[in-house]
Amino acid sequence: MESHRHALKQINAALLQPSKWLASYEDLVTKNVNTVGQIESALRSLTYILTGGYSGFPARLGLETDVCYSPGRYRETDLPSECVHSGVQLLSLYHDSLVSRAIARLPPSVPRPNPTPHARYTKYWTSRSPLYHKVALTLQMIQYTELLWEMIARRRGEKVRWRVVVIIEIVKALCRLMLLRLTNSRPLVSPPLPEREEDPRAAEADQDTGDWNGMDTPPSEGSSELSWTMPRTGLSLPSLPDASDISNYLISKVLTADDVKPPKALLHRVTGQGQLAEILYILRPVVYALAMQKWSGNKRSWSPWLIGFALEYGSRQLAKKDFKERVAGGLRGLTGLEREELRKRGWAMGWWLMRGAFYENITKLWIKGAAEKMKGKPLLDIVGGLLEDYEYLWDNYYFPTATL
Repeated sequence: MESHRHALKQINAALLQPSKWLASYEDLVTKNVNTVGQIESALRSLTYILTGGYSGFPARLGLETDVCYSPGRYRETDLPSECVHSGVQLLSLYHDSLVSRAIARLPPSVPRPNPTPHARYTKYWTSRSPLYHKVALTLQMIQYTELLWEMIARRRGEKVRWRVVVIIEIVKALCRLMLLRLTNSRPLVSPPLPEREEDPRAAEADQDTGDWNGMDTPPSEGSSELSWTMPRTGLSLPSLPDASDISNYLISKVLTADDVKPPKALLHRVTGQGQLAEILYILRPVVYALAMQKWSGNKRSWSPWLIGFALEYGSRQLAKKDFKERVAGGLRGLTGLEREELRKRGWAMGWWLMRGAFYENITKLWIKGAAEKMKGKPLLDIVGGLLEDYEYLWDNYYFPTATL
């Protein structure tokens, strides 16, 4: 009896101290970064595949099942599935902050991989400006939950749904305008927060366990594969490269122009027509959502599509023209981060094939035809089924094809 009472006291004490739970959870995440990342990816992939909580795979694989697809069934289960997806995304955002703090606390003797230009730039602004960090975090959280809010609003009617969509786009545009102001008129990057860093401790562990597989001759003490830790400073000397791969080793150590630039110089400030192009790019989703709201009764109307596409294409061409006139060397003189962001925005324009009148009049017919041709064929039938499942999202919601 005494042991039971003691156990109950310990449980009650633990329940009354949630801070200990949080500390234990943070410790678990920071010590198992790779495993946590794999779990997040698996959950995220599961919500992508089993859209709306419906699984048509057993029937398509020839297994007996009583579950059949119907729009009504999908309508009942899309909200729980999106809740899971949004929850995983928000949890991943929290894990990113934990991993970032854990890596920052590591001693200088632990070698770290070279950060990407995007990581250097976003880290600079998040550490320099607390307001930038708060606004960027708010923007990221809205993007992770926007489809969930639209699904909830749709159950109150189409007018409420479009009102919520417009409000969300206005809030996101205000956040982006604030980021533009806080960075002294520098173009936005996507995402505005640093992405999760690679844990150097995990890389060292992989090297320790992966260099010798138990069959080959283990490296000797004088081998170049071993590093040496200096006793006074605690810093470790890097291992010598393989004699047959010296050229690649030297090339990997060469610093580029972007490597020596300060983080804020990785993006040029925009003025005049360049600033106008960035503001048009930020306001385009708001204008397009308002146009879709106005013509919501006619989904095949080309007016919203033409307005939105013209704004995005016009802002892109205006930005390119500004770079050519203002940056030394034109587009060739852009930094790596600027070229990467231009490339991202260029690929994002492909989503106009899945929006508005273009989707209703052209793409939708092509998708239906492709799904029909895949039916009854091994493996391809699964792809066709996924297309049919996602067709419900593209038909009824705005945010699945949103890129901002």
